[in-house]
Amino acid sequence: MIERACVSRVLYDLDVLRSFSTGVALGSFARAADKLGRSTSAISAQLKKLEAQCGTPLLRKAGRGLELTEAGETLLAYAHRLLDLNDEAVAAVSGSQLRGLVRLGLQEDLGEALLPAVLGRFARAHPQVRIEACVARSDELRARFAQGQLDLAMLWNVGADLSGIHAETVMRLPLHWIGPSAPEVLDSLGCLQPDQEGKLKTLALVMLEEPCPLRELVTAVLERAGIAWRHVFSSASLGPIWAATSAGLGLSVRTPFGLPPHVRSYAPEEIGLPHLPTMDLVLGRSHSLLEPAAERLAALLVEAVRAHTIFPATEAVPSPFNELRPKPSLPDPAAVQPG
Repeated sequence: MIERACVSRVLYDLDVLRSFSTGVALGSFARAADKLGRSTSAISAQLKKLEAQCGTPLLRKAGRGLELTEAGETLLAYAHRLLDLNDEAVAAVSGSQLRGLVRLGLQEDLGEALLPAVLGRFARAHPQVRIEACVARSDELRARFAQGQLDLAMLWNVGADLSGIHAETVMRLPLHWIGPSAPEVLDSLGCLQPDQEGKLKTLALVMLEEPCPLRELVTAVLERAGIAWRHVFSSASLGPIWAATSAGLGLSVRTPFGLPPHVRSYAPEEIGLPHLPTMDLVLGRSHSLLEPAAERLAALLVEAVRAHTIFPATEAVPSPFNELRPKPSLPDPAAVQPG
């Protein structure tokens, strides 16, 4: 008989994986400690244990905060699957599955980026919950809140009146100049060619039709920089905006969240344009505390959107109309630094 060498098996602790997953989702292990009702030292000990089990670092320093290593990204994907399966099993065995209807609102770019990641996880764990989704612009979502037609929504906020909505800022994202993904198309844009005095010719803008608070914001930035502008294309939805931008009709402005492959963001230095401010991503609730099904969906949305990008919200959120410099990746001065 051939004797097989004894291989010690690593059994991951779901509690530790939940701390790891929550810390990454929140962009801060200090905030994860608060959410999970643990001390920061306990979370730090869990992370050290997890790295010891893996035999490799899961996090590394990035500026004032942390970012995942390649091993950390791999483990995070498995952690999500293990935790989802655990939560699904608990719900199925206990017989206390969530039921009911959740009326969800999302803006267009958020819907395309978030729904595929969230709906499958939520449906597997809570098959008895029905979701009615409304994908619309922020003004329509605010109107639906006022009419009692939404339970929760994720929407961009650029100085809008959110009275009557229980709003929580999830994160702050930088606005970017958006142009065609092919550089040669961008080079052919006459709007970016300097005149004899070295100044840009009139900048062609591709923006959503009114009411669009970004139009006011962008034109104010250009006017402060002394750059002439004109609107060459507008639409009520993002699909035609991206088509016009990809074709080289002009530049648009949006966050890098949910961009289609035929457009991309450009740094101001690449195209000689001014820096843009930031925009808040807000989770709105119809009441401060929703039904359990809606709260669970809200938690999954927040987790998914924070995992999608590396710009978590800070404690104080200034107005997006202020002149702001881009923030460093994963700013987290209070984060636990695992050994």
